[in-house]
Amino acid sequence: MLLVTGVSGGLGSLVARHLAGRPDVRFGTRLPGGPGQVRVDFDDPDALDFAGVDTLLLISSGYGEDDRVIARHGAAVSAAERAGVGHVVYTSLTGAGDHLPYALPHRWTERRLRESSLDWTVLRNGLYAELLAALAAPGPDGVITAPLGAGRLAAVAREDLAEVAARVALAPGEHAGQVYELVGDRALGGVELAAAAGARYAPGSLAEARAALSGGAEPFETPMLVATYSAVAGDFLSTPDGGTLRRLLGRTPHSALDAYTTSLPRRCPRPGL
Repeated sequence: MLLVTGVSGGLGSLVARHLAGRPDVRFGTRLPGGPGQVRVDFDDPDALDFAGVDTLLLISSGYGEDDRVIARHGAAVSAAERAGVGHVVYTSLTGAGDHLPYALPHRWTERRLRESSLDWTVLRNGLYAELLAALAAPGPDGVITAPLGAGRLAAVAREDLAEVAARVALAPGEHAGQVYELVGDRALGGVELAAAAGARYAPGSLAEARAALSGGAEPFETPMLVATYSAVAGDFLSTPDGGTLRRLLGRTPHSALDAYTTSLPRRCPRPGL
């Protein structure tokens, strides 16, 4: 049996769509209610029961402070070991993201898997194109002020990452011990984003972005998001896919630029119109 965790999240829900209707798949969520769903709550480690699971697709629960995320992932891996799970497929963060503060729990989890008794595969996902729609959306005046500088991001459509995760989890033996870097095949900068959104690009400063974020973000979120801007502006995340994503998909990846525009919260009028 294959168990997929985190199916109520953005990535997990897309993975679940690819695997829906299969009798050999279960879908883990805190509040199960749909077909094939079972309760999986990493914040309740004593209740984690992976008995009968052959493959665990561990969708990262990366929303939170480092210690909380590490505790969640550690509980999941320990439960997998106790239950005799054969293989864990883990959705991690691209190696280029080591400059990002939220990389630490991912690297910790990768190390925990390497030191475990389990077979494993690591999917190092690049930053979502859909995230760019949140971080670099045009304002009401039709201007993108996200502090991306002249940097570029090899963003990847979340749908592609979900499909790869489903494919690998259905045939884990073919991918045992592999670490796959999964990023987009084209690096996007502020100018390209603005052109696609019918907007103008006039990047602001990191300090301005920090001030704007601090009003409604969780305490841990602001430094995470500001560091993401900084990493993109420093051009640390611009190296495009070298063929791994395309090979695992067996097709041309979706356009990250299209994923960005369709995920924008609203369409902006063109400047001056």
